Amino acid sequence: MSISTTIIEGHNETARMDIHELVRRLNSHLGPLLVAALAGSKDRKLPHKWAKPDGPTPGPAFQKRLQLAHRVWISLADAESEAIARAWFIGGNPFLDEDTPITAIREDRHKEVFQALTAFLEDRQDV
Repeated sequence: MSISTTIIEGHNETARMDIHELVRRLNSHLGPLLVAALAGSKDRKLPHKWAKPDGPTPGPAFQKRLQLAHRVWISLADAESEAIARAWFIGGNPFLDEDTPITAIREDRHKEVFQALTAFLEDRQDV
């Protein structure tokens, strides 16, 4: 499967997913502390609340970041493994000026995140 197909399928799956289920999955993969960090929430307990089916719904800015993180997670976990996907999220990234993808997502640098993701999946040395 091509990388662009993987990314598009991740987008389609994410777009159809209930936000509460999406957060539940991110919590299980990354942990609620990292989910709060990438969403930009100062409340570390919010991801637990967002993950409940009857819990509060994240605001639009939070949802956008959470959806991006989920799309990236799917692409990485499908192409590599969950352990590699987690390491990619929390490690300094040369394509993001050594920031972590968590930081770049929180700062709404979505285009840069996808460039870094694509470079990683293609095993490229340049963006």
